[in-house]
Amino acid sequence: MAALSATTKAAPITLPDWPRAHGSPLFSAQLRSIPQDFEVTEHLGWEFSDDGEHDYLWIEKIGVNTEWVARQLALYAEVPAKDVGYAGLKDRHAVTRQWFSVPRWNTPTWESLDIPGARLIDCQRHRRKLRRGAHRGNNFRIVLRLTTTIDRDAVERRLATIRDSGVPNYFGEQRFGHKVGNLQLANDWARGKRLPRHKRSLAISTVRSFVFNEVLAARVEAGTWNHLVAGDQAKLDGTESVFEVSEIDEDLRHRCDTMDVHPAGRLPGEGSNIEPELWQTALTKRRVEEGTRSLRLPIRDLRQEFNEDSLILSFTLDRGAFATAVIREVCDVVTAPDS
Repeated sequence: MAALSATTKAAPITLPDWPRAHGSPLFSAQLRSIPQDFEVTEHLGWEFSDDGEHDYLWIEKIGVNTEWVARQLALYAEVPAKDVGYAGLKDRHAVTRQWFSVPRWNTPTWESLDIPGARLIDCQRHRRKLRRGAHRGNNFRIVLRLTTTIDRDAVERRLATIRDSGVPNYFGEQRFGHKVGNLQLANDWARGKRLPRHKRSLAISTVRSFVFNEVLAARVEAGTWNHLVAGDQAKLDGTESVFEVSEIDEDLRHRCDTMDVHPAGRLPGEGSNIEPELWQTALTKRRVEEGTRSLRLPIRDLRQEFNEDSLILSFTLDRGAFATAVIREVCDVVTAPDS
């Protein structure tokens, strides 16, 4: 992992251009020219109990981040911010819809809620707080503003391949922060800098994400990102169930080919033996447990709409997946003015 060592230098820190699975980008486009070009709608995948001590608020937000909205809800309901729940962090520069849970201790009147950049759409009741990762996935609608000519037939063939085969399940560049600032944060943490709890969690997540992407990149280069290899871990589609693969038989090969199971990579922790050693030492000191993540990302309900100056993509991804992992397999993204 030669790219890892570069992250320990003083400056500048840049992300590698991790390899693509389905060929070079077919065109260039602007992403997030306006927030309405990037829509995310959360899908919980389970029913409310209709009773209990938590109000569940279905909120649409534009130009504000999830944590800030959660703090505003806590202030309005007069409860500690830590008691407001949400399933995941959603993009700021986007139109996003997601659930928040707020304790009913002070019986707030939600009809008068007024948060800049956020709009209450619905309110339900449930017995338990909404926990991180408790949703099934997210629905995306993304407008790509074309900056180069487009070969519609080639794009349709590429999208058909993605629909059938999925894409490498890279962590998106958002995970690494504005101008890759989270990598510097990770290095500072690994060198012993004291950080607030949420910053420390971000640093650990950044280390694990970068190492995972490097491992996945090697599998993409080897052509095995979507195939099981003896010694792999396999992950059941749509679940957190993982099992060891000692040998590959026809049944297991068929299950992988039909996306019932996916090869999985490790999210490093204590005992992982990663590079740079600085990162491994810090993970071991904090006793971070190893985790797993699918190397392959299935794309559900992928649809496309061609317009004169744009391509609109709609699809559904499992929780924890990044839409940019899909987009990079189709096009190069150029920075929109004033973005």
